[in-house]
Amino acid sequence: MTTYVITVPGTFVHGVSDASRADVERRLRPQDPQNTDLGETEELSLLTVDEGNRFSVRLEVEAADRRSAEAEAVRLVSGALQDSGLSADDAPLGPAAVTGIDREF
Repeated sequence: MTTYVITVPGTFVHGVSDASRADVERRLRPQDPQNTDLGETEELSLLTVDEGNRFSVRLEVEAADRRSAEAEAVRLVSGALQDSGLSADDAPLGPAAVTGIDREF
């Protein structure tokens, strides 16, 4: 298995409250990229939101390949958003992308 850092972009269509944002972060905390060497050296944040309510979630995911890692990251982010009361219409996601790979040889 390989550890990937995956970035999943999206937009909070109607904005996001501090409470909802904190809830999403809490739900995703086990996948915080700060747990990886890459996340620590690059000072990656779990969730960043800009003034236009666009956001990026960066997760640590273990998977056999890039495609599986990206799919798992989208599943985790979608679940955290939904569990926090945000539908896919409230916070649509863009395509996931590999930000880094921490492979053990």
